[in-house]
Amino acid sequence: MRARPSPIARRRWQVFRGNGRAWWSLWAFALLLIVSLGAELIANDKPIVMHYQGQWYAPVVFDYPETEFGGFLPTTADYRDPAVRENIAAQGWMLWPAVPFSYDTLDRELTGPAPSPPSSRHWLGTDDHGRDVFARVIYGFRLSVVFAVVLTLGSMALGVLFGGVQGYFGGKVDLIGQRIIEIWSGMPVLFLLIILASLVQPNLWWLLGIMLLFSWLGLVDIVRAEFLRARNLEYVRAARAMGLPSRLIMWRHVLPNAMVATLTFIPFLFTGA
Repeated sequence: MRARPSPIARRRWQVFRGNGRAWWSLWAFALLLIVSLGAELIANDKPIVMHYQGQWYAPVVFDYPETEFGGFLPTTADYRDPAVRENIAAQGWMLWPAVPFSYDTLDRELTGPAPSPPSSRHWLGTDDHGRDVFARVIYGFRLSVVFAVVLTLGSMALGVLFGGVQGYFGGKVDLIGQRIIEIWSGMPVLFLLIILASLVQPNLWWLLGIMLLFSWLGLVDIVRAEFLRARNLEYVRAARAMGLPSRLIMWRHVLPNAMVATLTFIPFLFTGA
């Protein structure tokens, strides 16, 4: 059977629904996120779909060589090349996105110097390299939000895990864990980024991994305090007396109460990420 939400959960949802700014902000953010997830279908220097010599192609998903469309080079076709466009137009058609530029596409047909002002060709103008600003905003928003979501979820998982173990067991586990966290939090993150950037090729995943090593530390104290408070409550002691394993007590009984304070910290972690 489908589990029904508890009366407390329904009440919390009703309170959230009653806050107009929060409710409509959620819908606005969700809409922007959904739109940005399909950025390749909105802004791209490749057609979404095309029909050539009786065959269908999806350049937005697959790469095709220029020789496939009557060209001479075996490299990936440049659909903005006038020769390629003429060959395709003579024996087929192409469906372009609303913005025919990707985040890194250089517009070599600008009528003025870059950066150029907004126009029908570039809705938000171009940057100093001649790249479409609107396309860069869409791709940049998606990258930033996905990075923040992954970093927040990873930080929350690590913070709840370490804080929960420290708070629930206490004693030497808590003492040793606190000393380790104090040492770990004292490490200079900026210097580590500089050192690692000189040793490896920096990219999104390296930055995410390094940030994840330290971003969870802010949640440990909150979760630890909640577990320390709840571990001696009557319902937890009763569950322990009935022989319920510690992992189930932590998951079923202590964690739901500890997440109330943890979730209030998540928006700050997310916006910082």
